[in-house]
Amino acid sequence: MKEGERSPSPVGATGRRESSTTDELFHSPRHAEVALRRMEAYYARGQLCDVTLVAGSRRIKAHRLVLSAASDYFAAMFTSPVLEATQEEVALRDMDSDALLTLINYCYTGTLELHEDTVEVVLSTAHHLLLTEVVEVCCDFLTKQLHPANCLGIQLFADTQGCSELHRLASKYTAEHFQEVMQHQEFVQLPPEEAAHLLASEDLNVPSEELIFQALMVWLKYDLEERTKNMADLLSLVKLPLLSPQFLTDHIETNALFKENRECQELILEALKYHLLPERRSALQSPRTKPRKSTVGDMYVVGGMDSNKGGWRGSIAAGSTGIERYNLRTNSWTSVGTMTGRRLQFGVAVLDGKLHVVGGRDGLKTLNTVEAYDPATNTWTQLPPMSTHRHGLGVGVLEGPLYAVGGHDGWSYLNTVERWDPQARQWSYVAPMSTSRSTVGVAVLNNRLYAVGGRDGSSCLRTVECYDPHTNKWTPCAPMARRRGGVAVGVVNGFLYAVGGHDAPASNPCASRFDCVERYDPATDTWTQVACLSVGCDSAGVSLLGDRLFCVGGYDGQTYLNLVHAYDPQTNEWTQMAPLINGRAGACVVVVKKEH
Repeated sequence: MKEGERSPSPVGATGRRESSTTDELFHSPRHAEVALRRMEAYYARGQLCDVTLVAGSRRIKAHRLVLSAASDYFAAMFTSPVLEATQEEVALRDMDSDALLTLINYCYTGTLELHEDTVEVVLSTAHHLLLTEVVEVCCDFLTKQLHPANCLGIQLFADTQGCSELHRLASKYTAEHFQEVMQHQEFVQLPPEEAAHLLASEDLNVPSEELIFQALMVWLKYDLEERTKNMADLLSLVKLPLLSPQFLTDHIETNALFKENRECQELILEALKYHLLPERRSALQSPRTKPRKSTVGDMYVVGGMDSNKGGWRGSIAAGSTGIERYNLRTNSWTSVGTMTGRRLQFGVAVLDGKLHVVGGRDGLKTLNTVEAYDPATNTWTQLPPMSTHRHGLGVGVLEGPLYAVGGHDGWSYLNTVERWDPQARQWSYVAPMSTSRSTVGVAVLNNRLYAVGGRDGSSCLRTVECYDPHTNKWTPCAPMARRRGGVAVGVVNGFLYAVGGHDAPASNPCASRFDCVERYDPATDTWTQVACLSVGCDSAGVSLLGDRLFCVGGYDGQTYLNLVHAYDPQTNEWTQMAPLINGRAGACVVVVKKEH
C-alpha cells in the first residue's frame, strides 16, 4: 500500500461496506426556547449586559446580540462602523421610554401585551425599530378597535406610519360608516385639506348628496370664522346639480353664508342651470354631475333564460327565476329572491320602488299576468292582468303610468299598446304603433316613449317610433343603421342607446349577434355608432346606473353570458364589472333608487 492511502473498509457478505461507527444527528426542540429564557434571566438580573439604552430618564441594560437578532434597526446599529456600535451607552432620542421598555422586553420574551391607550405609541416605536411583526400585530389590534369616533384618527395615524393596510381598512370603515362619523369630534376637528379629501370620496356610504352638504355645514360651523376661507373649495366637492330643486332653493340658494361669496354663487348657478335646462345636461357634465356610488340605488336583474332553457328546476341556481341585486359601491352581486313562477320574455319596470313584472310566457302559454316585487320586504303582490297576453314585449314608465308595448300573443305579432294607471289600478289601450314589434327595445326619453327595432314576423327591424302621451300619437324617427331583433335599449344624458341584437330568421340558431352599439340624438334625429361591446350578443339587459349604462348578460349564440359591462359616455369606453352569479339572457334589468 502506498503511503497516504487509506485501508479499505471491511466488506461484508452482501458486498456492502460495513461502517465501524453509526452517525447520528441530535436536535433539541427546546434548545432555542431554553437559550432565550436564560438570556431573559440574565437581562432581568442585569448580568452580562454590554449596552445601556437611554430614553428620557430611563436606562435599560441589554445585550447587543439579542437586540440585533430581534431588530433590524439594532442589527444595523451594532454591526455597522458607526459610533453607537462601540458605545456602552446609546441615547435613543425622541423615543418613548415606556414603549421602548415594552419592546425590549418583547425582544427577549416574544410576548407583547397591547392596550388601547398605548398601542399607537408602541406601533410607532416598533416601526422605528423595524420590528415588522409587532407593527403588523398592532395594526390588527387597531383594526379591531375601529369605531365612528376614532376611525379618522386611526386613518391619519396609519398614513403617518406608512401602514398601508391599516390605512385602507380605516378608510373603508370611514366611508362605510360616514353618517355616524360626521357626528363625532374627530370629523369637525379635521384640517381643511383632510376634510376636502374625505368629502371628495366617491365611496362614502350616504343615501343622498344632501347628507354630504349637511356634513359640510357641520364642519364649517365648528369654526366658522376661520373656515369661511375654505368654504368655496369645499362646496365645490358637494355635487350640487344632483340635489333636488327643493333642497337647493330651501337650504343653499337662500343660505346667507353663500350670499357674498362669488365662487359659491357660481356653483349654485351651475346647479340651477342643470335643473332648468335638462336638454343641455350632456354639455354640463362635470365631476359634480357624477353621482356617488351609494346614491345611485340598486340594480336588479330578474329572470331570463339560461343553459336550462328557462330553468325547469325553478331555483336561483337555475337562473331564470332568480333575482340578483348589484351594489355599485362594492361591485358585487347578491341573490335576493325568486319569481313566483317560470316566466320568459317578460317586461319589468319600477313603480313606487317596486319591480312590476309584466306578461311573458311560461314555456306553454303566453301570459297576461302582472305582479309586483317589493325589494324592501322581499314579497310579491298580484296586480290586475293586461287585456292582451304578451311575450317579447317592452315596458316603460312615462309620467306615472306604465306602458306595455307590442310583443307576441302566441299567434301573431302585436302593435297594440296598453297603459297601467297605478291610481285607478286598471289597464287601458292607447294608440297602437305603426308596426308590429316583438323582442322590441323600449325606453323613455324627454317625455316620449321610444320603441326600437324588434321583429315583425317576417324580419328584424331597424325602424324606430316614439309615443307622445299628450297627443296619444306615435311618430316615426330616423331608423338605425342595422336591423336589430332582441335589442337592448337605455338612456344616458339625453341620448338613447341601442345595444347588441341580431338580424336573422328566428329559426336560424347561428344568427349573427351584434357587438355594435348605436346612439340616438333626439335633437338632430340621427344615429351614431359608439364603442362596441367586447362580445356580440342579443337579449342583454340594459339600465342606467349612476352616470353609466350597464349591459348585463345576453346570448352570444353558444353561451348564456354572465358578463357585465358599464359604458361611460364621457370616455366612450366599456368597462368590465363583477360578473353575474348566474349567466342569463333575456333578463330584465332595472334600478331602484334610494329613498331619501
